[in-house]
Amino acid sequence: MIVGVGIDVVDVDRFTSTLERAAGLRERLFTPAERELAPASLAARFAAKEAIAKALGAPGGMSWQDATVHRVVGGAPIVDLSGTVLAAAEARGVRSWHLSISHDAGIASAVAIAEG
Repeated sequence: MIVGVGIDVVDVDRFTSTLERAAGLRERLFTPAERELAPASLAARFAAKEAIAKALGAPGGMSWQDATVHRVVGGAPIVDLSGTVLAAAEARGVRSWHLSISHDAGIASAVAIAEG
């Protein structure tokens, strides 16, 4: 059963400029495993985190540090949840995730489907 669906789109240049301007933003938005990725990949992961939040109904109080998006060579990306995001997912009965991320022509996008 589908519990929720989320989608998000990010302008890569605008996102990169924001990361460069706002001290500490990279550390607030991304886990250590994500921080050193290329700007387009960071924008795609941010879109994925936004899509995940939307699939959960956008509850307040979730930490971006509690979701890590991993690349899988030859497969769909996977998301590792912990803390506040895991608690929100469990409260809604989410047992698995389907995630798609992409970046091309200056745009990063993501779709997240929460399945119960």
